[in-house]
This record gives sequence, C-alpha cells and structure tokens, in this order.
Amino acid sequence: MAAEKTETCYQDCCVDSFMFYLEHSGEHQAILQCVNSVLPEEFKRIAAGKSSLDVLGLGSGGGQVDVQILTLLQSILPGIQITSDVVEGSIKLTDNFKALVAKTANLKNVQFHWHIMSSEDYEKQVKAVEHVKKFDLIHMIQMIYYVGDLAATIQFYHGLLKKNGRLMIIVETANGGWDTLWKTHKNDLCTHTITEYRSSGEVKACLDKLGLKYDEHPVPNTFDISECFNPKSKLGCDLLNFMTAKDDFHASFTPEIREAILNVLKNKCSTQKDGKIMFNSNLSCILIHA
Repeated sequence: MAAEKTETCYQDCCVDSFMFYLEHSGEHQAILQCVNSVLPEEFKRIAAGKSSLDVLGLGSGGGQVDVQILTLLQSILPGIQITSDVVEGSIKLTDNFKALVAKTANLKNVQFHWHIMSSEDYEKQVKAVEHVKKFDLIHMIQMIYYVGDLAATIQFYHGLLKKNGRLMIIVETANGGWDTLWKTHKNDLCTHTITEYRSSGEVKACLDKLGLKYDEHPVPNTFDISECFNPKSKLGCDLLNFMTAKDDFHASFTPEIREAILNVLKNKCSTQKDGKIMFNSNLSCILIHA
C-alpha cells in the first residue's frame, strides 16, 4: 500500500483517502479472512500456560482489524484476561477506533491503552522507562513501509515478545501489483514519505539475515482499477492519487510518465477479467516466532 503519511500522523485528507481506498479495494476483508484462518491455532500456542494475554497493535488505524483480532481471541480463549496497547499517529483514526470499541459489546472486558504517536516515538518512550511491558502478540498491518530502519524496528519489537509470542507483519507481497508499480517507478514515486518501497521480499530477507524463525501465509486480493484509465472518472482519479501517493496524479507527472505508469498498471500489475482490469493486490502475512 502506498498511502502518504505525514511525519507524525495522518491529516484529515489522508485519512479520507485511506478510507476511500479501503472501501474500494476489499483489502480489510482479505486481511480478516486470513486472520480468521491463521490466528486461532496461533492463539492456542501463544496462550499455553498463561492466564492473561497482552496485545500490541502498531499503526492500527481505525481499528477494524484489531477489533476482529481481539474478538477472535476472546472467542478462542473465553475468560482469559486481555490488554490491548494501540499505537496510532492519527487522532481521527484513534477516535474511530474508540467509537468502534464502544459499539463492540464483547470487548468491554479488554483493557485498552492508547498511544497517539508513531512507532518510532513509541520505541523511544519504551526505551526511556526501566520496566518494559512485553507482549504475547504484536502486529504491524500495512505499516512497515513507514519505518526508517527495517532491521532495527523488527529487532526492537521482536525483543518485546514474551515466551511463545508472535510478531505478525502484513505487507504487500513480493512481485505483486504494488511491488511492481513502486519499484518500476521508484524515481517517480519514492520521493516523499516512502523513500524505499518494501514488500514481503525485503521483510523476509531481513528476517533471514537476523536469523529469526517465521511462517508466511498468502493473503490473496484483487480490485477493479478499470476507471483509472478514464481521465474523466473521479473514482479513477481518486484511486490513482492514492496508489501513487499524490494529491493530483494527472498534474503531478509529465504526460510521458503518466502514460508509462498507466501502462505498467494495466499490463504488469493487473489481469483482465470479464472486461475489467483487476489489480493484483496480494499480501503476505508473516508470523515471526519469539
């Protein structure tokens, strides 16, 4: 994913762009399907011999996936005590998360701790205290693109895992549509918040170098980008703005670059099905062992 983010938090316009993307891409539904398939057995392993579980969500956004994870955790392990620490830089998204929690009856017994800051600032905060809280599950869903030092970030959060814990990273898959687009046009797209595009390939290479054990699970997803090829379509323009992290795709590039990006999107990032151009938005769910 290539949503543009400020140094500290999402601004309202970026939040709206992000929510627009989620509405049209089906990405959260794909992630939730993976979570519901993969995590039940992981929860049982993580919770073995424990009476309570601590969960940390990094870049949790509006909380849709977090709430599903916590709901699933309670259904698999009824009666277990749960705390949920949430690190999210956007006040607006955090408020959305809190409102969602308030509407979810079975989360009333979960104790939430809210940290409205970046993961880097949270890391500094943790390093400044003597007694560090550790976690049974830490998840980074579509946020690894925004950290400065990938290896240092993974090492730090892996170090916060308790016995049998898991660090879950969900990221766009290697050689998928996002990976192809952003690496083909690195010089045009990696110019602001994202200066180095990362997919599951970079994450796994980093984990291998660090000697960490992990499992990978595919998260298949596609969405229709046919409207992107109609310059008069507002839907298409809004999608292109999000996918290239620009306020105005058509005004941000020369005609030659616009044509090249659209060509890559159509012929290298997508497949045609029933007259529609379906963008390959496959993700990978990587579970790193403590």
